[in-house]
Amino acid sequence: MRLKARAKINWTLDIVGQRADGYHLMDMLMQPVTLADDITLAPAEKITLTTGGFPLLPADEKHLARRAAVALKEHTGYPGGASIHVEKHIPVGAGMGGGSADAAGVLVGLNRLWGLNLPQEELEVIGLRLGADVPFCIRGGLTRTTGIGETMEDLPCGRCWPLVVIQPCEGLSTKEIFTAYHEGVVAVRPDNDTAALALAKSDAQALSATMANVMQPVSEARRPSIREAIAALTEQGACAAQMTGSGSAVFGAFIDESSACRAYDVLCNRWERVYLCSTCMDSVVFVDDDQN
Repeated sequence: MRLKARAKINWTLDIVGQRADGYHLMDMLMQPVTLADDITLAPAEKITLTTGGFPLLPADEKHLARRAAVALKEHTGYPGGASIHVEKHIPVGAGMGGGSADAAGVLVGLNRLWGLNLPQEELEVIGLRLGADVPFCIRGGLTRTTGIGETMEDLPCGRCWPLVVIQPCEGLSTKEIFTAYHEGVVAVRPDNDTAALALAKSDAQALSATMANVMQPVSEARRPSIREAIAALTEQGACAAQMTGSGSAVFGAFIDESSACRAYDVLCNRWERVYLCSTCMDSVVFVDDDQN
């Protein structure tokens, strides 16, 4: 069984509070993108994991794909295992949910491979124990996600946008950025209601005026190249551009594919990690399924 586990972007990201246990309360608009890791699953006696691609990550017990398989097995009492291979394409430390996407792909894939037939909502509950972005990476679509990631409202999507994504620097520590966020003052917050309406109407001008990421200034202070990459995307014709998640990746949305391709060709000469993709609605996509 082969599937694609897709990355995500934040059209908006706001922090609206913090729980007593330290978890931050979020209010954000998220959507999957076609940039994806490739996951291969096969029946086996035990759970095993191998990795490939770039960046090459250790296939150890900390890997979210393996943790997801173990969590699903423990939740259901399934007696068997699976061999899992993750071929990495999503940049790491980028704010694109690469690890969460892998966990989501394994949960959705093994639910089918093992014949568990768990409803999506139950998979999302298991996923939340692994990471705040995992439930969204299971569900997909255009959503307004609140709480710590457990509350998702499906939103209408007017169109899918061609994107150019740049990771202009090394990855950032989410924990470090959240800590630094509390030390500053937020100057600009997103208008989530208006941004959601702009996405429904495919209104690029309104979207650009109302989208924002409260983590962006914090990450830019530590990695000035983030600001430079956003400016470069705008110079190359992006109608909306900003950082996703806590960074370090940034994205630019373009009116049409040809404009995105032209920008991609130019920006590849300046940065090594540049990706051409688009927003989409499905987070986990089965490429083939020999088991059914």
